[in-house]
Amino acid sequence: MKITKHGHACLVLEEGSTKVVLDPGFYTAPMTGLHHVVAVVITHIHDDHCYEEQLDRIVATNPAVKVFGTDEVARRLTASRPELDVTPVHHGDLYSVGDFRIEFFGDMHAEIHRSIPLVQNCGVMFNDMLYYPGDSFTRPDRPVEILAVPSSAPWLKISEVIDFVAEVKPKRSFATHNIHLSDLGNEMNNGRIKATTEAGGGTFEFLKPGESTEV
Repeated sequence: MKITKHGHACLVLEEGSTKVVLDPGFYTAPMTGLHHVVAVVITHIHDDHCYEEQLDRIVATNPAVKVFGTDEVARRLTASRPELDVTPVHHGDLYSVGDFRIEFFGDMHAEIHRSIPLVQNCGVMFNDMLYYPGDSFTRPDRPVEILAVPSSAPWLKISEVIDFVAEVKPKRSFATHNIHLSDLGNEMNNGRIKATTEAGGGTFEFLKPGESTEV
């Protein structure tokens, strides 16, 4: 599986002849010219992960694409883009689409502040290899080949990131959800993720937008 990092929390995954787009939000450059996309997975309703204009661009070249998201995502898109094929997802759900097996974990976004209402969130596993928790520290129930690690957000502390990586113990990790960081900020937080991943016997890589890795 080829994994390409895009802006902020967006990834494009390629397996065989098919692709999946994960969390194409408004911090990501316009997702134009994509072909063979069988699914879009949206972990939660916040605009940096769920953005209708991005979906319009993807649908323009992939009219049969299926969208998977939480109940809140499904309600939003049913109202704003009723023509979309949207499936609500919940903890434990498993779907096969194209060359992908997509499994969902957890149910709630991490707390930003007690004054801000919580929203739904599902972590997601692709082909039993790549795991991404969305805006949460939901742990999967099995070993992880490669972990997409949120490295900066209003809802996280680096101590929580370290604990998350230490418990998951991925064989490989890379940073995502990181548009809020400067170059120095990326260097600092990536260093913590790298050290923790290596302490568990794994390896870390830093992907910039447009860069890819394979698993």
